[in-house]
Amino acid sequence: MDLKGGIAVTLEAVERAGENVDQYARQEKLSKAIDIISARINGLGVAEPIVRPIGENRIEIQLPGVNTKDNPDVIDLVKAPARLDFRIVHPSVTPGPGVEPPTGYELKTLDYEGRRGETGTEELFVKRIPEMTGEMISNSYARPDMYGKPEVILEFTKEGKVRFAEVTRHIAEGGQQAGRLGRLAIVLDGKLYSAPTVREEINSDSAQITGSFSDREAINLANVLNNPLDVELAVREQYEVGPTLATDAVASAKTAFIFSTALTVGFMIVFYTIGGIVAAIGMGINVLITLGVMASIGATLTMPGIAGIVLTLAMSVDANILIFERMREELKTGKSLGTALEAGFDKAWTAIFDSNITTLFVAAIMIALGTGPVKGFGVTLAIGIFSTMFAAVVVSKLVLEFLIHNGVIKSLRMFSVLQSTKIDFLRYARIAFITSWSIVLIGLVIVAFKGKSIYGIDFLGGDMVTLNYGQRVELSEFRRVANQAGIKEVNFSYQRPIGADRELLRITTPFNEGKSSVQKIQQGLPNAKLEIAGESRIGPAVGKEIQWNAAWSIFWSLVLILLYVAFRFEFGYGMGAVVSTVHDLFITIGLFVLFDRQFNAPMVAAILLIIGYSINDTIVVFDRIREELKLNPIGTLRDIVNRSLNLTLSRTIITGGTTLLTAITLIAVTTGDVNDIAFTLLIGVITGTFSSLFIASPVFYWWHKGDRKHVEAHHDIAPKYEWQGTSKAAE
Repeated sequence: MDLKGGIAVTLEAVERAGENVDQYARQEKLSKAIDIISARINGLGVAEPIVRPIGENRIEIQLPGVNTKDNPDVIDLVKAPARLDFRIVHPSVTPGPGVEPPTGYELKTLDYEGRRGETGTEELFVKRIPEMTGEMISNSYARPDMYGKPEVILEFTKEGKVRFAEVTRHIAEGGQQAGRLGRLAIVLDGKLYSAPTVREEINSDSAQITGSFSDREAINLANVLNNPLDVELAVREQYEVGPTLATDAVASAKTAFIFSTALTVGFMIVFYTIGGIVAAIGMGINVLITLGVMASIGATLTMPGIAGIVLTLAMSVDANILIFERMREELKTGKSLGTALEAGFDKAWTAIFDSNITTLFVAAIMIALGTGPVKGFGVTLAIGIFSTMFAAVVVSKLVLEFLIHNGVIKSLRMFSVLQSTKIDFLRYARIAFITSWSIVLIGLVIVAFKGKSIYGIDFLGGDMVTLNYGQRVELSEFRRVANQAGIKEVNFSYQRPIGADRELLRITTPFNEGKSSVQKIQQGLPNAKLEIAGESRIGPAVGKEIQWNAAWSIFWSLVLILLYVAFRFEFGYGMGAVVSTVHDLFITIGLFVLFDRQFNAPMVAAILLIIGYSINDTIVVFDRIREELKLNPIGTLRDIVNRSLNLTLSRTIITGGTTLLTAITLIAVTTGDVNDIAFTLLIGVITGTFSSLFIASPVFYWWHKGDRKHVEAHHDIAPKYEWQGTSKAAE
């Protein structure tokens, strides 16, 4: 919607004459309808829709990238009640001239398609009262039948299976008495879809709906049946909505991403020369694969998706830096370039694998539990993880092998930074730990003090004002005037009622600020001649379900990280990883609020971005500690931890530096949600780097009380020695 626009529809709950529904029940039905409509839209493949309440009995739906020309039935599918009935067809009386429907039956027309493709209609007398309803269906899905025709499979609940057996037995017995096969009609929203014959009792877990519908109609039918509405909705308004981001804002965002990527590539080339060029090739292939897979599954590029791609690039760069730093160490020992290449990849592989797998767990939880921006970020992140590993471990290695083994390059020059350091990190760990957690505490106090004011319109709702205008003004001008007038959170978009020539301006603001914001904007742009045409109160676009799903995603991500790291490393490592990740989350949220920024929908993904970055950084350090414990059998745990932190310091600084360049560039050039995501990434890079050095590793060290033997007692890192005898003949 930000980049391309789409359509917006306002639905209203239909109240029947004489129906007495209290306000609480109405709100409950409307809330349930919002959840159902969101599920239906996600089933249609529309990415990042906005579904929110307006007033007491209306729902607004915004569908990005959708138009009524290519999707004429999308609104009907969204608001269809989806009442499914199983009804008995009269066993003996059939419609004909002068034949009236028997008592309790009604005339229904069935459209059918024969095996040879011929079409026709059939009239049947169908019982008005159903024998069973869609409430006894647990799931439905579309598939081709044995002739390749689409059909919809209905899976029964436990009670549904029993009831279906009773109904079919009754129909079969009635058909035997009448001397003809009985039939069971399947009726959806009053339309007769199929009426198969019943020869005997059917004691089955499922049934199928067949009819003359296309593959898309079958999929839509299954989707609607899975999410039945219990309230009738009518379309009250339908608009085509233009992009909510101004043209110059989109252009500046594109420029910022291109410039930041160029800076990252330049940074890599300066540090690793030809290796940096190879890394840039891998990054390019990585992004192409990510975008290609997203396009193939019908995903839409959104703000959370962009955040996922940013993290993908950071992980891609980090994988290459790990490999090059390992190669540098091998070259220092006097190994040839080809041997250093193989050893570098082998030693970097475990860190690359473990860091990406832990991040993949985070992505999987987001996909499984998340909706809206949470799920969108998870999908992009999962794609990026696989493309990163392929680009770094396969593409980059193949290119380097070709260059080295064919004699194209004889040496690999690399710029050194922070090499051979001997910093006693654990000496400063306690004061750093106390200081950082004090900042976390201050941030949490500020969050608690500000309360709901930290949330934006997406979380709280607000005012929506529709305006007529005398002169069309660019959205960037409206935003400029709003900023000058001190209006913190306001969104603008042009919209056109479908089928009409006139265009309207829509403004959304926090609660009770709609009219005052319009007045301030009118003062700054008198030529616009704004006139209020309507005003409504809108509910949150990020509902309670998305908020809870995001919270559960974070919780289960931390649990899986703890379990995986404990399994692959040892429980002390897992505790260090979880504590440092929680630290990074809290400190990022606290600093975000401290700088007077507000949480909106894209920030859900931005916060989740920090989990991925933080754990990725921590695993690299832990992998080195594990290796050093094996290589240095007599070193104390303190020496091992400090040595590992010093050995990975160069990689930590270079990786953080490349990501920092991206974040700073985006903050300097962009505005709005992209700027907030970039600001979050900036904090995340700094806190992630800090926590790897002064939170994760010290927690691991303190967990084992600084005792190497305590570590060795919990996992197999102690060196093994084997005695081998020699014969005198061998001597």
